[in-house]
Amino acid sequence: MRLMSAGSAKVAPSPVHHPVFARFYARISVGAETRFGMAGVRERLLAGLSGRVIEVGAGNGLNFAHYPAAVAEVVAIEPEPLLRQLALEAALRAQVPVDVAPGAAEALPVKSEAFDAVVLSLVLCSVRDVARALGEVRRVLRPGGEVRFFEHGRGGGRVMTLTQQALDRTVWPALFGGCHVAREPVAALREAGFELGPYRQLLLPKTGLRTPTSFATLGVAWRPGEPEAR
Repeated sequence: MRLMSAGSAKVAPSPVHHPVFARFYARISVGAETRFGMAGVRERLLAGLSGRVIEVGAGNGLNFAHYPAAVAEVVAIEPEPLLRQLALEAALRAQVPVDVAPGAAEALPVKSEAFDAVVLSLVLCSVRDVARALGEVRRVLRPGGEVRFFEHGRGGGRVMTLTQQALDRTVWPALFGGCHVAREPVAALREAGFELGPYRQLLLPKTGLRTPTSFATLGVAWRPGEPEAR
């Protein structure tokens, strides 16, 4: 595992600590695997990956069971202590090697151009600085490396968008561990200089009541540059 404590990605002690939200998230996310079909989404998110992968904001490690056998190693970064402990437990059950470590998306504790792929799964909503976090994603990817992303964000028409923006300015981040519901992950990836590949819009749940977090995007992007031979 190529973690580092000095150099171009110095990491200060993480200020992320949301114990109440972390317990809530751990409970509802497990139920969502079957109720909202999240297990199938994770399979599509990770299908075809190989080589060295870094997962930014691994949460409680629910992706780990879905990494294909061609993945040589997963470095999973999670700043929240309780979720990181759950991720460590999930790593022990994974079929591929998974190293779980503390760290912030805005200052990843790994070497530059060390990974074939980066996985972003429901994390851009809660990072403090999206542009800086995506700059770190570019730094740690090899030229031509890919970003797999599954993120919720703005959607649902004018009324829902206005609602999302109002929630972001008021109670939502405080109640839900820094989460924002009106961010635009695809636009953010494009602005950060990534080449967008195919992506699709998803509704979670597929039917029933729409909530501010119902509007998600699943897709792939690449760091510009020629991919290395494998």
